Amino acid sequence: MEEDHEKTNPQPPTNNNEDTKKLLDTEKKINQDYLTKLQYLQADFENLKYRFNRETETIKKHCNERIITELLDIVDELELALNAAKNPQNKNQPLIDGVEMTLKKLKKLLEQEGVTQIPCTQGTIFDPACHNAITAEESEDASACIVIEEIRKGYKINDKVLRPSIVRVTKPK
Repeated sequence: MEEDHEKTNPQPPTNNNEDTKKLLDTEKKINQDYLTKLQYLQADFENLKYRFNRETETIKKHCNERIITELLDIVDELELALNAAKNPQNKNQPLIDGVEMTLKKLKKLLEQEGVTQIPCTQGTIFDPACHNAITAEESEDASACIVIEEIRKGYKINDKVLRPSIVRVTKPK
């Protein structure tokens, strides 16, 4: 019977401590490799999540640019209508008031969406990122390109130019 017991429970080798140590060291290395890989994967996931959130915010900010650009054309037309209607010979004051109210509401809506007008007055230094020059007049007085007249207003949304101002400029000879 003792022989049967020895067959079912074999005796461990005599140098058991050395083998166990080697096996333990190997398992520790494998464990460390898995831990390192897991940490890299976790960092990659966090970076991906951060990038996704940043891109989502960018898309949210700029998703309505197309319709806002179309609305800016309406703003231009309403302003032209008001300027034409303010002729002293015109007696349509109720029409003028209605157009002014509509224009105010439209501008308020655009402001709520983050749309701002690009500041452009006579004497402003020409900025090609915000202005589109259609004519340039040479002047001996000018030290740099200076805006003479704003032809069409420009607009930004969240610091991004939606539509540049169309201007006339003077440039040095």
